[in-house]
Amino acid sequence: MKINLRFFASVRELLGTGQEVLEVSEPLRTVGEVRALLIARGGNWEYALAQGRALRMAHQQVMCDADTVIADGDEVAFFPPVTGG
Repeated sequence: MKINLRFFASVRELLGTGQEVLEVSEPLRTVGEVRALLIARGGNWEYALAQGRALRMAHQQVMCDADTVIADGDEVAFFPPVTGG
């Protein structure tokens, strides 16, 4: 299974990358499972994507929550909350 990952703003800065193709042998079912797998990498990954951290997620360029179902080849993005001003 391949998932196209995108990271924006402070998340990108913390991780040192704006995108990655994640390949896993066991299928992931949800955006939350993708997040948990990335957190398990530890270090900056754990900090940037931590469960208690204010973080927004998108699936196929649409805002979503952790329970959103994913499929092979989908895009999942992570970014901090955005405010206007």
